[in-house]
Amino acid sequence: MVVSMIQLVFEIPDVDSIKEKRRIIRSVKDKLRRRFNMSVAEVDLLDSLSFGHLGGAFVSNSRVFGESVMHKAFELIENEMPVRIQDMVIHSEEF
Repeated sequence: MVVSMIQLVFEIPDVDSIKEKRRIIRSVKDKLRRRFNMSVAEVDLLDSLSFGHLGGAFVSNSRVFGESVMHKAFELIENEMPVRIQDMVIHSEEF
């Protein structure tokens, strides 16, 4: 069993309230869950108005497949969501 993980730190430009930030974060999380069937959570920067930090995980039987899903998830966020990626880490663990 291989668990592939992604951590993303991103800037959310032009946000005026925590409520608006939460709406954008929820949209990103829901899209990743639906499209890639992965677990996603906001893991840090909860009170920051202009930054978000998400962590995601995907279980598969192949490191290559799991990491390819993480790269596709990254591309989806980068191309379709109203955020600017500041940092991204993809890592896999075999159990």
